[in-house]
Amino acid sequence: MNVIKRNLRELRRYPSAVIGLIVILFLLGMSAYTVIKIPYNEAVRLWRGGEDIWVENPKNAWPVWYNWLSSTKLPETLVVDSRTDVEKIIEQTSADIREENFTFTIDFPYDEFPPEMILYINAEYEEKAPFISMTWLTPDGREIRVGDITPRSSDSYRFAQDTRLQRRLGGLPAEQGLFAAPDSDPPVPLKGTYQLQIEGLVFEDNSSFETKLVMYGDVHGLAGTDHRRRDLTVALLWGTPIAMAFGLLAAVGTTVTTMAIAAIGVWFGGALDSAIQRITEVNLILPLLPILIMIGTFYSRSIWVMLGVVILLSIFGAAIKNYRAIFLQVRVLPYIEAAQAYGASNLRVVFTYLVPRVLPLIIPNLVILVPGFVFLEASLAVLGLGDPVLPTWGKIIQDANSQGALFNGYYYWILEPSVLLMIAGLAFAMVGYALDRIFNPRLREL
Repeated sequence: MNVIKRNLRELRRYPSAVIGLIVILFLLGMSAYTVIKIPYNEAVRLWRGGEDIWVENPKNAWPVWYNWLSSTKLPETLVVDSRTDVEKIIEQTSADIREENFTFTIDFPYDEFPPEMILYINAEYEEKAPFISMTWLTPDGREIRVGDITPRSSDSYRFAQDTRLQRRLGGLPAEQGLFAAPDSDPPVPLKGTYQLQIEGLVFEDNSSFETKLVMYGDVHGLAGTDHRRRDLTVALLWGTPIAMAFGLLAAVGTTVTTMAIAAIGVWFGGALDSAIQRITEVNLILPLLPILIMIGTFYSRSIWVMLGVVILLSIFGAAIKNYRAIFLQVRVLPYIEAAQAYGASNLRVVFTYLVPRVLPLIIPNLVILVPGFVFLEASLAVLGLGDPVLPTWGKIIQDANSQGALFNGYYYWILEPSVLLMIAGLAFAMVGYALDRIFNPRLREL
């Protein structure tokens, strides 16, 4: 163990390894933060939920940091709620009629029109529904009558679907006509402060209504959104612990088990060693990815089932022959004969004297194996065989491909998970190859 500690301290001589180690620690920290901040059940609910969960998110919106890189400032999502953001003016006009008026204020400093606007209405009444009228005030003092609505208990007014409003706006779509500068051709947004005045009449003592205006943007959140309005931040965050768990568990499980089997085969020899070698040779010609595809198609796409199969098929890999060659050399060393002489049992010799001898060699190999398993899980997801419940990096790429993200210009949708995959793979590779150079003296620089 002292040798291992001394060699690990040598990592400081390799800047690439230090950078890779920092990235790995960051990914592990992000994994811990995600699991604590967004528990498993909550992550599944958010990712598999419908538009009722993501109702305030726009569809296919770029991340907010896109505005930092672009000369054109795209609109961000704005949500204004009558419950919290405005002060109502209530006036009893008669014994049965009451007016409830308020104004939503919208600051609009953007260079493009918003893609969608919806007014969500929740009304409480017994027999007579409230009557709501809306007026739009522009920064240059114009008043535009938006429309009237008699809402149900839960209703919405979609500006783009009101054909009468579109006619009042000269045939322009509502999202353009309401924000367009006068006499601009083609239409350009008029920057400034807008107001939506809402005047409501209620006809029962216990009747009331609340509204929420959502002006959807072209940019939203740290990672953007997909075609189902889902915030990709959830999937990117949860993809991190899944990738780390899958890669590390598969690498550790495969490496440790392979080493133990190789040591047992070498020590006991004979038919056992021969059987291990024949199984390894047969397993080497079996294609791993097609087998996983077949299991995912006909049995289960659970990520943990896939993990078990990956470990099982990787145990009898090419590494078992490499370990066998090392153990054959260690087996004849004098200290092994001394252990036998004082009566050490077979298993004690294997796990106390044989296995520790090769531990320095398996550490770099274990680290280098991790990105391969991470990419394998992502590959299965891209092929449509990922876990149907959990959000992962590969699942994001698969959704993006199926929705034509590249053809529609939503490059962020594919780039974000792809960059995270590359960063994770590069970090483990930099650390692994540095460890290989440290623990294997033949690779050391002169």
